[in-house]
Amino acid sequence: MIYLTRKFDFCASHRLYREGLSDEENMRIFGKCSNPNGHGHNYILYVTVCGEVDPSTGFVIDFTDLKEVVEELIIRKVDHKNLNLDVDFMQGVLPSAENLAIEFWKILEPVLKSPTRRLYSIKIEETVNNTVEYKGGSE
Repeated sequence: MIYLTRKFDFCASHRLYREGLSDEENMRIFGKCSNPNGHGHNYILYVTVCGEVDPSTGFVIDFTDLKEVVEELIIRKVDHKNLNLDVDFMQGVLPSAENLAIEFWKILEPVLKSPTRRLYSIKIEETVNNTVEYKGGSE
């Protein structure tokens, strides 16, 4: 089994809050991430695919093909956007790094799946100190 990873970056803003809670309750739960005006991050996204090498190409997946898929389905939709307001697949979803990873997985997994490969993980660095990784609930 071969594992290959492509790195992407995007900038986006968000606010972590729950409707129906007061500003004080949201601040207690989410801290400064609940700033009513939101805040932004320079995210780094790692998409890892695993599989067997195709003997005719020597690839699990062509890195260029992987780049095009992720840029079209994810990066163009989230880069320089407000995740709460501007991103269709995040509507009604608290835009934490954990939930971003899950939503990205839902979009990419069926597209990247083939008889010889599958999406292995989505890893998101929200800050240099905070990283989440999702493996599709397989672990």
